[in-house]
Amino acid sequence: MTAQQSSVPPSTVLGRQLGEELRAFRETAGLSTAVAAEALDCTKGKISRIENGRVPLRTPDLVALLDTYGVRDAATLQRLTTLARTANRRRRDGWWNQYGQVLADTYRDYIALEAVSESIKTFQCQLVPGLLQTPAYVRAVTVASRAWHSPEEIEQFVQVRLARQERLTNDPRLTMWAVVTEGVLLQQVGGPAVMRAQLEHLAAIAEEPNVTVQVLPFSRGAHAGMFGPYLLLSFPQVSALDVVRAENPTGAVWLEREPEVARYRELFADARTSALSPAESVARIKRVAKEHRA
Repeated sequence: MTAQQSSVPPSTVLGRQLGEELRAFRETAGLSTAVAAEALDCTKGKISRIENGRVPLRTPDLVALLDTYGVRDAATLQRLTTLARTANRRRRDGWWNQYGQVLADTYRDYIALEAVSESIKTFQCQLVPGLLQTPAYVRAVTVASRAWHSPEEIEQFVQVRLARQERLTNDPRLTMWAVVTEGVLLQQVGGPAVMRAQLEHLAAIAEEPNVTVQVLPFSRGAHAGMFGPYLLLSFPQVSALDVVRAENPTGAVWLEREPEVARYRELFADARTSALSPAESVARIKRVAKEHRA
């Protein structure tokens, strides 16, 4: 999340859609990435990044690629040009870009994807999921991370987290399913008062129709999710593939290949099967909230 994080940025949904169409045209024409690279006077690596949706594509380059692939249909050109411009605009104009001084590019890329997703599934073994955190909890986590030092930077990051939460509470089309271990409920983040308020909020928001929260108790023993937190984003576009963000102490790893994503779907299915039911989970959260006494 910080400027120190280093990982390959995720492709945008629209960028990946555009890239998939360009790859299909290139393969139909029987051309290699080397030929495409010659058309743009660039490296084969850049063509791969374009086809994976990782870099913006200028209109002149799009026209040159389509001409090289023998695609000269005006309607196709107009449709793909509009798609490229929309993808580039979403990269540039998102509200999160105003927080560039406290957010790494990769974290802003994540927020951009989250903003157009229709489903978020997350497994957390240490922290309450970000979209379900209270302001005091966010602040305590931000201070503990030691990634931001001045009060102004800390407060800006808190505002980013709260801004992200607005869509979950205001857009019923977005659904969230969170599985958290029992340790998340017991970890003293910010002290007893902060934790009690956080768990009361978690129990309340879990009652919303677009939010499901399950608790995986210690009594379940060893499980596949012990190796770290992750989240799975799904999108409404028919051609859009799911993406996974797997967290680690120095950043995050993005996974987009279908076999890797499928593995995380299996992990999440196993976690929610092993966890308490949603109703039992809310009852457990409420009980633990009362145990956090200031």
